[in-house]
Amino acid sequence: QLQLVESGGGLVQPGGSLRLSCAISGFSLDRYAIGWFRQVPGKEREGVSCMVMNDGSRNYGDSVKGRFTISRDNAKNTVYLQMNSLKPEDTAVYYCAANQFRLCVLKDPDIFDFWGQGTQVTVSS
Repeated sequence: QLQLVESGGGLVQPGGSLRLSCAISGFSLDRYAIGWFRQVPGKEREGVSCMVMNDGSRNYGDSVKGRFTISRDNAKNTVYLQMNSLKPEDTAVYYCAANQFRLCVLKDPDIFDFWGQGTQVTVSS
C-alpha cells in the first residue's frame, strides 16, 4: 500500500532551522516526482519544492529559494526538506506528495496523486 509519512515539524525561533522528512513506502522513488507543499488556514496550498526522482531535477517556490533544500536518501526511501533562515511567514502545515507523471509543477498541486497527513511547522519567538 502506497504511503507517505511526514515528520520533523515543530516550533522554532525566527532564523532557525528544521529538517522535514517524508518516508515513502509502497513504490520505488524513481517512478515519481515528490513535492513539498504547505498550507495555512484560509489560504490555498502553496508549492514549496519538488524533485523528479529519476533525474534529480529540482524546483523551488520563489518564497523559499536560497533557504530551503530538497534532497533524498534512496536507501531509506525518504525525501527531506532542509529549511534554514526560517521566518514567521513559513508557519504552516507542510505536506509531501507524489505524482506519477514525474512533473514538478508547483503551481498545480492537483497533479499530485498521493499525499501525506502533514506536519506542523511554527516559526515564532
